[in-house]
Amino acid sequence: MVVDALYFGERTEDTSWCAVVFRDPKRKENLWWSFSKTETTGIYLTGRAYLENLGYVILSITGDGFGGLRAAFSDIPLQMCHVHMERIVIKGTTRKPILEAGIALLALIKTLHCSDGYTFKNYFKKYVSKYQSFLNEKTINMETGRSGFTHEPLHDAVLSLMRFLPYLFTFEKDKNISKTSNTLEGHFSHIRDIAGVHRGLSRSHLEKVLNSIFLASTIAPTEDKLSDIL
Repeated sequence: MVVDALYFGERTEDTSWCAVVFRDPKRKENLWWSFSKTETTGIYLTGRAYLENLGYVILSITGDGFGGLRAAFSDIPLQMCHVHMERIVIKGTTRKPILEAGIALLALIKTLHCSDGYTFKNYFKKYVSKYQSFLNEKTINMETGRSGFTHEPLHDAVLSLMRFLPYLFTFEKDKNISKTSNTLEGHFSHIRDIAGVHRGLSRSHLEKVLNSIFLASTIAPTEDKLSDIL
């Protein structure tokens, strides 16, 4: 199963809200969805309980780096989406890094999609060994007197890769596990196009539109789900 959230509104203006969707990547079927102010462990637990009460057995979860996923599905194999991992690293390196350590890390993350776990982890271990001292360099802020990592964005990117490394190659244990959340990315892109046509709708009206779209990608909606929507 692939899970993710699609946000609407402006987070900076505190008007944002999201649609959380659980999707079967093989059948391209939306299994469950709900609307919330933000992603929480609770909403993922609610979706899980709903499906399990219907008799579903969840074999794996593919998603982004949201910590609530690991909490809600702690007993289920978790696959970190390769696309999201690459985005997180590029945020720290930029797409055109100047520093040698940044260039090397960008080159490494670009191999994620075509590497096996053993090879990627081995190269990452060598990267950390070579650049550890450089990444741990600190600089004192002359205004505050506090010290911080000199190359903080790059340092954070490496830490993120370390954190998610155990979840990057879960798919190697089962060929049915999706290593990206692309099935939802494409679905969400289509939804944004439709929502853009209906720009200016209130949240309640937009939720009705979204319910119709999500329902159209559901093979067998339950009577309860239909009654909630219709």
